Order: sequence, then C-alpha cells, then structure tokens
Amino acid sequence: MWQPCTNYPDPAVRVLHPSFERYRLLLAGVERIATGLRWAEGPVWFGDGRYLLVSDIPNNRILKWDEETGAVGIFRKPSDHANGHTRDRQGRLVSCEHQTRRVTRTEYDGRITVLADRYDGKRLNSPNDVVVKSDGSVWFTDPAFGLTDYEGGRATAELPLNVYCVDAQSGAVACVAENLAGPNGLAFSPDETRLYVVQSRAQPHRNILVYDLTDGGRAIANPRVFIDCGPGTPDGIRCDEDGNLWCGWGMGDPELDGVMVYSPDGTRIGQIRLPERCANLCFGGRLRNRLFMAASQSVYALYVNTRGAA
Repeated sequence: MWQPCTNYPDPAVRVLHPSFERYRLLLAGVERIATGLRWAEGPVWFGDGRYLLVSDIPNNRILKWDEETGAVGIFRKPSDHANGHTRDRQGRLVSCEHQTRRVTRTEYDGRITVLADRYDGKRLNSPNDVVVKSDGSVWFTDPAFGLTDYEGGRATAELPLNVYCVDAQSGAVACVAENLAGPNGLAFSPDETRLYVVQSRAQPHRNILVYDLTDGGRAIANPRVFIDCGPGTPDGIRCDEDGNLWCGWGMGDPELDGVMVYSPDGTRIGQIRLPERCANLCFGGRLRNRLFMAASQSVYALYVNTRGAA
C-alpha cells in the first residue's frame, strides 16, 4: 500500500555515497501522481503542453497526466501496445510499438509515420525503448519481450536481439549492436560520446553496457560492462546533466524496487525506494528537474536537485 511521507526529508530517497547529497532536495518527497495501470512503461514529458504521457502496455493505451490539474485521461487507445517513447528534435512523439513491431513518429497533425518495421527483409521483434540523438537519428532496442499475448501478440522472433539506428536523412535502418541478451533501456551521455544499453537477460547477472560513439557519432564500438547489477533488474535509463545514470530498478524486494543512481564512473550513489518495481523514467517539469517514474501499476514523481540531460 502506498503511504506518502508527510515529513521531510523523505526516507525513500537514500544517499548511498556522499556525492549524492547534492542531488537530494531535503524538502521534496516522492509523490504518486497516477495509479490503476496494469504495466506502466515509457514515460515522456511534453513541456510545451505541461503533460506526461505513459504507456499502459497490456491495456493497449497511452495515458496523459496533466501537470496543472493532476487529471489523468486517455491520450491514445488503442496504442498498438506501445512501450517506450521519446521526442525528436522537432518535438514530435516517437514510439516503440509491440503489436505492429515497429517504431513510429506522430506528426503534428496526428498522422503516424513508420520509421522502422523491418531489417534485412525481416520484421522487427518488439521495439522496446528509443532515444533520439542531436543529429536527429533514432536509436532503439529490439528484444522479444512483446511477442506475447499479454504485451502485443504471440509471435516468433525473426531477428537476433539487436540495437538499431535510423538515419535522420535517408531513413536507412542500421544494426549497431548484435545479439545482445535482452536489450532494453538505452541512453546517451550528455556529450553523446557514450551509449548505455541495458541487458535484461545477461548471465550470470543482468548488466548495463557502455559503448563509445565512433564514425562521427553514427556507430558504436568498444562494448564493456558498465554496471554488474547483481540481483537487481535494471530497465529504463536516463542521464542527468552531470552524466549520472538514473536506472529503473526492481526485484520484488522493497529494499531494491525503485530507482538506482550511478555516477559516470559507475559508483552507485543513490536510491529512490518505491513500493513497486520501476520499469522506466524520464526527467520533466518546467526546469527538467522532476523525475517521473513508471512503476508497475502506478506513476511516481520526485523533484531532484539536477536536470535531465537536454
């Protein structure tokens, strides 16, 4: 049962390393802003409209939370079992869809443009999470998690579990990382010299890989384990302006469920404990200093003393 903390500082925000003290606001606590979802995923902030979108995958809908009123309503239903979202450099919604096995862009007039649905003549599996680089290229992970009746439709994967990039000019789809163990969340470092990718099925422990950007930012190389997650299950990830990595986290354990925060050198520095497993997160609010967390059946928010990477 969710019980908000009525006193400050909120014990749900835990300092695991002294360097995290500067990011914790002593007079801010975790808030639950929406509940009643079946599996919350893919939050994305629209500052120009002051609203948050979040996927409810099994219910085949995208919900909209209004910052001004706190109202929650339907943004899109059916959503083709959409999962992760982001915005491109023109402010348009970019979405990963399980049911259609594609990545799409919603135009200003509401029309849907397909950015990627095939590679090497075969259908994508179930695009999961997506980010857009400053050059306009669209990068996404393609595991097989959505090939079930619960999250999109039972089907057989036709491709290895890869990471792809869609060129901003030509629209060509390139495979930039092959045969990963359940590629999931991904994020660029603020200077775009690194790409982080979650491996949700890595053995013996799930992990977060880091790659170096090469070829003028069009390719990645030198993969290595950035975080060995031990018993933890990482999911969606985002960087703040200082390069810290904020990770959705869960294990069905109240001591581990929520968000883990890592410094650029891989040190675990902070934790936000939630009563539900956190699948994904994003920064938003007027100053990009409010962390929105999609966690199982609910959406939570917390003001922090940093801003999400622009």
